[in-house]
Amino acid sequence: MNGTLIDIVSGDVTLPHPPRRSRADSFPLFSTNAYFLPPPCAPPWRRQSRLFSGRHLEQVGIGQTPVARGVDDRPATFEKEPREHRKPPCRHPPTPSRWPSSGRGPSPSSWRLTRKSRSRPSSKSWSLGNHENFALQIADATNFYITEKNRNDIKNGSILRLTTSPYQTALQLHERIQSSSMDAKLEALKDLASASRDITFALDFINMDGISLLTQMVESGTERYQKLQKIMKPCFGDLLSFTLTAFVELMDHGIVSWDTFSVAFIKKIAGYVNKAAMDTAVLQRSLAILESMVLNSQDLYHKVAQEITIGQLIPHLQGTDQDIQTYTIAVINALFLKAPEERRQEMAHILAQKQLRSIILSNVIRSPMPINDEMAHQLYVLQVLTFNLLEDRMMTKMDHQDQAQRDIIFELRRIAFDMDCESNNGSSTEKRKSMYTRDYKKLGFINHVNPAVDFTQIPPGMLALDNMLYFARHHQDAYIRIVLENSSREDKHECPFGRSSIELTKMLCEILKVGELPGENCHDFHPMFFTHDRSFEEFFCICIQLLNKTWKEMRATNEDFNKVMQVVREQIMRALTLKPNSLDQFKSRLQNLSYAEILKIRQSERMNQEDFQSRPILELREKIQPEIMELIKQQRLNRLCEGTCFRKISSRRRQDKFWYCRLSPNHKVLHYGDLEESPQGEVPHDSLQDKLPVADIKAVITGKDCPHMKEKGALKQNKEVLELAFSILYESDEYLNFIAPDKHEYCVWTDGLNALLGKEMTSDYTKSDMDTLLSMEMKLRLLDLENIQIPEAPPPIPKEPSNYDFVYDCN
Repeated sequence: MNGTLIDIVSGDVTLPHPPRRSRADSFPLFSTNAYFLPPPCAPPWRRQSRLFSGRHLEQVGIGQTPVARGVDDRPATFEKEPREHRKPPCRHPPTPSRWPSSGRGPSPSSWRLTRKSRSRPSSKSWSLGNHENFALQIADATNFYITEKNRNDIKNGSILRLTTSPYQTALQLHERIQSSSMDAKLEALKDLASASRDITFALDFINMDGISLLTQMVESGTERYQKLQKIMKPCFGDLLSFTLTAFVELMDHGIVSWDTFSVAFIKKIAGYVNKAAMDTAVLQRSLAILESMVLNSQDLYHKVAQEITIGQLIPHLQGTDQDIQTYTIAVINALFLKAPEERRQEMAHILAQKQLRSIILSNVIRSPMPINDEMAHQLYVLQVLTFNLLEDRMMTKMDHQDQAQRDIIFELRRIAFDMDCESNNGSSTEKRKSMYTRDYKKLGFINHVNPAVDFTQIPPGMLALDNMLYFARHHQDAYIRIVLENSSREDKHECPFGRSSIELTKMLCEILKVGELPGENCHDFHPMFFTHDRSFEEFFCICIQLLNKTWKEMRATNEDFNKVMQVVREQIMRALTLKPNSLDQFKSRLQNLSYAEILKIRQSERMNQEDFQSRPILELREKIQPEIMELIKQQRLNRLCEGTCFRKISSRRRQDKFWYCRLSPNHKVLHYGDLEESPQGEVPHDSLQDKLPVADIKAVITGKDCPHMKEKGALKQNKEVLELAFSILYESDEYLNFIAPDKHEYCVWTDGLNALLGKEMTSDYTKSDMDTLLSMEMKLRLLDLENIQIPEAPPPIPKEPSNYDFVYDCN
């Protein structure tokens, strides 16, 4: 519909056809603090202004041109036009020559907002009729009406549209959707679905009993057209789709209670979901309505649960439409969330029987289509609700008198020490009791006499014992190995399996937030938990083996228990952050996160903390860097002075001949010469016959560019030493060719020679040394040494011990 357009930047206003009436809850045209709009009979010459939110409109007088000083809160000012440019007043208003959609014609009359204006133009002088017939809309995709509540949200530059009031629009649509014409009805429902997003319109339409009208159309009205469905199937689908869309939009405002709907309406909506072939838009809206019903009313939950079963929802997950899949999982989550405590375990059993997990894994998670945010949220909710089924066991203490629970502990002992049990069946009660105490100690329980006491702590309660039993039964070899391995260690170095399992279960419950309601905006689901029916138990089994491995790597004792748990938590959290797709992938990522790797990561993160990126720290780094580089340079030159033995390689065959090269102490001459055999120490200068002045060196060449690597057959024969080759170019075309014994010597010599030539040292070895030395120097410079005396001489090195029996062999 064509309407008045108000551009707050240009100030242009274009009025529509004669207006209609409005309601008081929309933004009135002639109330206090309103935006007043000019009549369609405005003079034809252009009057420009700026609109400022929250100000009144003031008509610009003839012969005055407003000059806008910006779009801020400063009032616009006026400047008089020269007399010769002024135009006479128009006694008879001309007919407008263009509508808002037109791009031609004279500019319309304009108004501006001022703080001081109190004058209100008369609606009669504008020929607008009743001013309540009109309201302002924001002319964007939302088309929201401007009200007293949201008027301050209007931004400079927004375009406003003068249109019929929400009451008039609601009244017209209320009449149009009851039309006997299919086409008119379809168009009206389409407009209603769009307009219902605005709460101002929704209030008016609902006050006209619009919700009841829509529900009646769904219950019975659409049946009139079902006879025509075969010949007008697309039209019928659109009709129902727009009806349900308007219903969803109106209900989303929270004005009407969900408890007011009849069983017939619920059955109708459920019927659309249960049908094998249904229009996609209708199915999507129906699923959305069912989800809202279940979440917003406990009474409706029971009614919906009677009409919808999990089996009827499963086929919708096996399609390819991700929106339908998302709404289907949302309905399942809603039914799960609102189910009574005693029914949730039953629902979980049904979901397992229907293989919901594997269907979601194959059709959603591993689908070629990327998972959008809403789907990720619903998968996260399902993950949380599934893990929350463990809350009951997590908060259940062990009953000392319950023999079934005590039998679980006996089963753990039997699996770990099966042979001992069989060989001691005939032992006396006292001896058996002593043996049980010894075995419970080996199992790592805190209370060796009565391990049941260990499971009275909640959380994790009985859940820890369940995990231990699952590990012992389903990963028996790993369980026995861990128990026996620790029982054979010294007391202070054994990893207590029982205590570790209890604390680890508690930690995993904290990480996965067992017992907490899902967050509204969280998308943190983990695909690996959808790959196994007992994912939490398998998760525990992987982590308990990790804990035992980390304990050994840290060479921990009982006093280090909390430190080990902190490292294990960090390992688990870092592996989960990578979102592994399977439990096996999670396990392999944990293998890469050893204790040594965690230490490296921590050190790296400490160096990259914000403190180390601050300007003073960066300036200190820049100041220290040249000193460190000079230190590395001196080290390289000192190594060249010590010299290195190089191997000679003939172009025809490989020979075990050697030659030696070293730099003179004054750094001016390279001494070199052949050797009969590999030397045991430094070779003196006097025994090296040849000399090369450093001043004659023109360049240092490396790799395949070296002359001795370009010789015929040399590259093929010496391929393994290609990266160790370098040459010194001197005079015009003379070369001194080298092949370093290893990568370290290659870096030392190339760096040293470049340093002699005044060039940059670029080897990997130099970069590594720079990082190490710079890091150490930074830490030393930043130490707080106030009131600490630093000795002039280093402390003496202690004498060697008489024996090394205390050394622990990690292998």
